[in-house]
Amino acid sequence: MERANSNLLLQNLCIMQQNEELRRKARQLDQENKALLAQLQRQQQQKQQQQAAASAPAASSQAQAGGGHSAPAGGKQPGK
Repeated sequence: MERANSNLLLQNLCIMQQNEELRRKARQLDQENKALLAQLQRQQQQKQQQQAAASAPAASSQAQAGGGHSAPAGGKQPGK
């Protein structure tokens, strides 16, 4: 009976060591996952900012090319 208890105790100790190692690995993977997620979010924000910056001049040049209302050539406003 004492021998069986000793064997079970050793197995239990091994399992506890394996558990601790798995916990360490899980913490490390969690940290890596959070770092990668933050990096991905930064990249997406940069892309969105670049797309917004690229589309802003296009909208601005369309307004200047005739989309906006300006005084007629000659500098006179209608009705004066």
